[in-house]
Amino acid sequence: MRKTALLVAGAALLALAAGAAQAQDKKTLAIVVKGLDNPFFEQINLGCQQWNKDHADSEYTCMYTGPASSTDEAGEVQIVNDLLTKGVAAIAISPSNAPAMANMLKTAAPTIPVMTVDADLNPEDKALRKTYLGTDNYLMGVKMAEEAMKLKPQGATVCLQLGNVSAANIAARAQGFRDTAAGAKNVDKLTGQNGWTEVEGCPVFTNDQSDLANQQMADVFTAHPDLGAFILVGGWAQFAPQAYAQVTDQVMPKLKSGDLIIIAGDTLPPQTQAFREGRSNAQIGQRPYEMGLKAPDVMIQLINGEKVDDPLYTGLDVCTTADPGFCKDN
Repeated sequence: MRKTALLVAGAALLALAAGAAQAQDKKTLAIVVKGLDNPFFEQINLGCQQWNKDHADSEYTCMYTGPASSTDEAGEVQIVNDLLTKGVAAIAISPSNAPAMANMLKTAAPTIPVMTVDADLNPEDKALRKTYLGTDNYLMGVKMAEEAMKLKPQGATVCLQLGNVSAANIAARAQGFRDTAAGAKNVDKLTGQNGWTEVEGCPVFTNDQSDLANQQMADVFTAHPDLGAFILVGGWAQFAPQAYAQVTDQVMPKLKSGDLIIIAGDTLPPQTQAFREGRSNAQIGQRPYEMGLKAPDVMIQLINGEKVDDPLYTGLDVCTTADPGFCKDN
């Protein structure tokens, strides 16, 4: 009996070792995000892991990684550089600091396919990657402005809350909002166009930190008690639901009366809950799970030399009080 048990155990260990070896033999499709501390990027990870389950027999495996903190721009650049040196099959990058990432890619001169996901390089550096997969970030800003203009047709004082100062995707959203609200292109700041004026001290930059995002909101509400609109270009403050609830508790009478509106990016569960509680007037959601699920397929197409469109947009989900849509039950 003992001999049989030992044989079974030995066979199990051999099977595990074989499985590990098989996994090691697979070629790596790497997805590198801005930071593992951001719940938005965890959705990309879930998409990546689902791809692995759906393609268990593939010669490729999807690997998700990034620096521990979204504030570690240098760390993300180093991770990408290390992966290029190690020799992955292809890589998809969400650059936190677009110029710094571009400078590294110019130096490294990778021989494998490089694409961007979620966030792109700056326009002058787009030749360094094969394609971009993710949100049309300018359109996302347009949608935010359109919802704000429906609620405030005469315009309002407004504060934009942005993320990393060097993130191209966040800059594109801000540009889309400003251009749409102003009714003109390439607007640097809203100074009264169509009634929209950015208040002193704004925009504010969260550096992708939820605690800082909520503190900034509270500070802006105190400094500008007559503020008409607060635009969370990304979902940072709402990623910390308890803190966000405390901040919005202070302005709930204004939100209920319509004196103040809040438009926010993304539709993760804590955010749709906040929306249902009346803590925002609209949520403009991206589709990060889809990004993680599709990125490996795009990388394989690039490896095989297939023609791939540039960009590849994953779409938006718009939730408003008039039409809760996606946010009603999620």
